[in-house]
Amino acid sequence: MKLSVIIPARDEAESIPATLLGLSAALAQEKVDYELLVVDDGSTDGTAAVVAGLGAADPRIRCIASPNPPGFGFAVRAGLAAFTGDAVAIVMADGSDGPDDVILYHRLLEEGYDCVFGSRFVRGSRVHDYPVVKRVINRIVNLGIRLLFRHGYNDTTNAFKAYRREVIETVQPLVSNHFNLTVELPLKAIVRGHSYAVVPISWTNRRHGASKLALQEMGSRYLLSLLAVFFEHHLSRGDYVRPTMQPAHVKLKPAVRVK
Repeated sequence: MKLSVIIPARDEAESIPATLLGLSAALAQEKVDYELLVVDDGSTDGTAAVVAGLGAADPRIRCIASPNPPGFGFAVRAGLAAFTGDAVAIVMADGSDGPDDVILYHRLLEEGYDCVFGSRFVRGSRVHDYPVVKRVINRIVNLGIRLLFRHGYNDTTNAFKAYRREVIETVQPLVSNHFNLTVELPLKAIVRGHSYAVVPISWTNRRHGASKLALQEMGSRYLLSLLAVFFEHHLSRGDYVRPTMQPAHVKLKPAVRVK
């Protein structure tokens, strides 16, 4: 199974080298067939040139310019239209997501799960330097999502997830333009019947640059995405669910990790 790793990036020239080299080293060591696809979201700091330099040494690293207006969701959607693998993982450019967890995601997809969702807030997870205010808001928002969808998953807003190619085809059309894509994509996968595993992951706050997530701008957008999927789930009478699918929710024990 070839794994594509989509990395949306805006002004990440300082962070992207360590992110790409860490991922390529881990994937190569585990003999995973992969591509690292950086989607340049209108950077002005030379991010694309930095990636091109790394790609000259490793052809499995490539960069495309997002053809869409600026926005995290727009950039991810550009990557989802361009990846070449049998499965795809979405990874942040700032180095917050662990390469070992990408390997774990890949193994579980190979075992047959349609999706793999990481959680930073279950036993076995490791979180370093998470800002207190963001953490409080995160827990409140994710609790609301759990109550609304009753899916038992407590980190829906985290972008770091992996999907088989057929999942990406099933959840179309994706319409979120910004960070609200992080909830539209997994929730559509769940309500349209795809199986998924939930595993503990590690998360480390960025060392360089600034986060592009503006909390004050995202409230209404998150709500729009949540309500759109919620109404689809309850009012569409299963029109978007493949009849051959057998939905499954599997929580793996925290001990099941890549060492």
